[in-house]
Amino acid sequence: MNKKWTMPKLSLVIIAIAFLWIKTYVSYYAAFSIQIDNMMQGIILFINPLSFLLLIFGVALFIKKERNRNIYVIATSTVLTLIIFSNMVFYRFFNDFITLPVLFQTSNFGDLGGSAFENIYWTDALYFIDILVLIAIVKLKPSFVGFRETAKINRRAYFLVAIATFFFNLGLAETERPQLLTRTFDREMLVKNIGTYNYHLYDVYLQSKQSAQRALADSSELVDVNNYVETKKIKSAGQYHGIAEGKNLIVVKLESTQNFVINNEMNGETVTPFLNSLTEDKDTIYMDNFYHQTEQGKTSDSEFLLDNSLYPLGRGAVFFTHSGNEYHTLTDSLNDEGYFTSAMHANNKSFWNRDIVYNNFGYDRYYSLPDYTVGEGEAVNWGMKDIPFFQQSVDHMKEMDQPFYSKMITLTNHHPFYLDEEDKFIEEYDSNSGTLNRYFQTVRYTDEAIKEFFTSLKESGLYEDSIIVMYGDHYGISENHNAAMSQYMDKEITPFESTQLQRVPMFIHVPGSDIGTTDHSLAGQIDLKPTIQNLMGIDTGNSIQFGQDIFSEENDDFVILRDGRFITEDLVYAGETCWDKETGEETDMEACAPFKERADEELAYNDEIIYGDLLRFYDAKNGRLIEDDTLVEE
Repeated sequence: MNKKWTMPKLSLVIIAIAFLWIKTYVSYYAAFSIQIDNMMQGIILFINPLSFLLLIFGVALFIKKERNRNIYVIATSTVLTLIIFSNMVFYRFFNDFITLPVLFQTSNFGDLGGSAFENIYWTDALYFIDILVLIAIVKLKPSFVGFRETAKINRRAYFLVAIATFFFNLGLAETERPQLLTRTFDREMLVKNIGTYNYHLYDVYLQSKQSAQRALADSSELVDVNNYVETKKIKSAGQYHGIAEGKNLIVVKLESTQNFVINNEMNGETVTPFLNSLTEDKDTIYMDNFYHQTEQGKTSDSEFLLDNSLYPLGRGAVFFTHSGNEYHTLTDSLNDEGYFTSAMHANNKSFWNRDIVYNNFGYDRYYSLPDYTVGEGEAVNWGMKDIPFFQQSVDHMKEMDQPFYSKMITLTNHHPFYLDEEDKFIEEYDSNSGTLNRYFQTVRYTDEAIKEFFTSLKESGLYEDSIIVMYGDHYGISENHNAAMSQYMDKEITPFESTQLQRVPMFIHVPGSDIGTTDHSLAGQIDLKPTIQNLMGIDTGNSIQFGQDIFSEENDDFVILRDGRFITEDLVYAGETCWDKETGEETDMEACAPFKERADEELAYNDEIIYGDLLRFYDAKNGRLIEDDTLVEE
């Protein structure tokens, strides 16, 4: 008599894997907006979560006690769901994935305020439903689920499948994207090819490798870097050299201000009337082709670029990961010229580790939140509103020894861009993005604050003896809001257009100089240090830096963004595509190839400097290597 066939029972491990596999795959499209260009990329995206899930849940097969095995499966599902959820919230604002150094920046989390909650939706609770289902299965023990220990031969077969899946995924990824793990600066490319979980394992490996890099570094590693930097050195521009020599230097970092708002309107209302007036001012150079080059460190990255003319890191914030390195800063060069140097930012002094970094960079004084009186109605979610901040900062400046250098960081125009009613000078925009809608209002408020700042400087008697440099620190509207930006700009936001949106305004205002012009030169934040030094009449010496004086006729008009994109006079490389700058259309990749090789090389040299703390082996004043406390001629 034939035995009746019964369906094999499902394992709790397999059910948990299936839930997370589906959830991860769906999140690629729903939460991370990952785009695929061909069928192969679609296949890779579908299978890439599986190998990690098979391996991590496979540990449960070795746990003999049913209760412990069930706890492990549910706990692992919870942890992996939290990883997806955390990346999702982070991605909504930064359009990026979390790295290990970012997780170490916990001192910032308490100050994130509304920015974090703004990116958490009630529908996100759906991501945790499968965990509740797993708990219910363990409690109810339905007949279709088996809870017995797995046989040894089945465990072997299971792990053979897991390992085979991993190498199959890696092989396909390497075919689709050669040298994926050695030549990419794009985290989304890694996630697209090896999966979210494997990406985080790779990130842990990188962090361990880079921590060892400093310990093993020596002065010989600086030779190739220095040789490369020497090939980039150019003569500074004679026409503006020393135009602000001996004057007070005031640098204002315009929080989240992008160039598209300048000389533009929103629903018929002028967005930045005062900054617009500076574009036609007889004493102001306005640069409309100036790019931010920040990454995960955002504002702190822009500060790093200003002081060092080095790129930030592709992972984490240099202010946290390498705050104790040796640097040759703009601030130090001003100290040598007898300047009193200060940073002014009405926020907690430890945010972005600034109290530590500013001391290392050579600032004489950091005016943080305790140095300001925040009256009723003057607080913003990250600190103090811009108008009272500027007013009280000018009061501090009046007490400083002259000449002085003050770096100022605005706050109000910060995500999530909320304002009190009395601070709204224009109405909201009317797109499907609340972030973009409110952005115009906060930019307008900051513009008004800058206007009042100029007035305060004039009333204080400091204006005529100062040079004022102002520029946007990073984007305010990420690529997650491309649909709304497309509505506002009335054009499709392609990777080419998205790169153009990385332009931030830059103003150099020298009272009484009669230098007013709109300068279309191609430049980036990495060029600020040598440019400012030239304006101040300060010799750049032999510093190892990647920027060039913007106004020099020898400037090579080449801007590299930290994520590997770049811009030349004629081309833009973005989205793994070469674009013709004039037409905005795709062009032959061969045209971008030599520039891409140079961009990759420059970013690699930059990272060697930071990870190895190589500037400790270099005497910038004499332009020589230091080995065993001895100056060595090159």
